[in-house]
Amino acid sequence: MPSSADVDALLAGGTDAIVPIITMMARAYTRGQGFDGDQPNAEIGAVITTASARLAANPKQLGNTETAGPFSEAVVGGFNGWTLAEQFVLNRYRKRAM
Repeated sequence: MPSSADVDALLAGGTDAIVPIITMMARAYTRGQGFDGDQPNAEIGAVITTASARLAANPKQLGNTETAGPFSEAVVGGFNGWTLAEQFVLNRYRKRAM
């Protein structure tokens, strides 16, 4: 059961909290296919890496704009699910209903 400490760790942006979450999402999406015990194969590992990086870049998942003089930077999202490329990889392993 997730705890408030788990949520705090995720919001802090630590990859120690993020990678296990994305790994579990990938395992659920593929229904365990492509995993040897707890270890994903290289292709699913690449998906976990890219999705984790996206979530780590904006762990609060909120839009934000920062301005310094004439320059501004806008962050308008974060992890909103799998990208198309990630889905192509994961769908190779996903068990589908017949």
